[in-house]
Amino acid sequence: MTTPAPSPADPIPDLAGVVLHDEVVAARAPWSRVIERDQVLRIVDLEGNQAVDCILYDAHDPTERYSAAETIVEQRNIFLGVGTQLLSDEGRVMMTVVADTCGLHDTSGGACSCESNTLRYGHHTKHQHACVENFLQSHAARGMGKRDMVSNINWFMNVPVEADGSLGIVDGLSAPGKYVDLRAERDTLVVVSNCPQINNPCNAFHPTPVRMIVWRP
Repeated sequence: MTTPAPSPADPIPDLAGVVLHDEVVAARAPWSRVIERDQVLRIVDLEGNQAVDCILYDAHDPTERYSAAETIVEQRNIFLGVGTQLLSDEGRVMMTVVADTCGLHDTSGGACSCESNTLRYGHHTKHQHACVENFLQSHAARGMGKRDMVSNINWFMNVPVEADGSLGIVDGLSAPGKYVDLRAERDTLVVVSNCPQINNPCNAFHPTPVRMIVWRP
């Protein structure tokens, strides 16, 4: 018997605190919000296997932003999970992963773009909407642009290291209702692309909605 996917209207499991914001982000859409210090952002994979690309910025000085390199070196791990501290390019902690029911997240695979789609999958994919376009759409509202793009986090995305050292993109390990909780250690602007990719298994070739819940423990 197949377990039905959770509805956006379902009660929030394992959440002990005050909900400040609760929103469903449509498939392929961008999302952004400032998460204040000590608030927690829960990202819920409503239907399973949906990649959620994410970049973090200091809410008061967006020239300081998430650094994949600093985070990987500090954690000595290319994968993210409970206890991972997400560091800025200044080496300061921006957010901490405080809960995770999926168990594996990527910060090496990068964000899809029209250019990378063309290179990987053929010129016929160049017109397809991609994560870079979602990020730029969110940035435009804040006077930011391509120069503000940095390496991103891919929540719920499975990117193993192959035997030859290359990165693979394979079926995810997530499932309906899996979530990750990020506690803000400082006021942090979170910019998300609910990945529109349809050419690889990062979201089972079928983009779906995700739920973003901001709460205070």
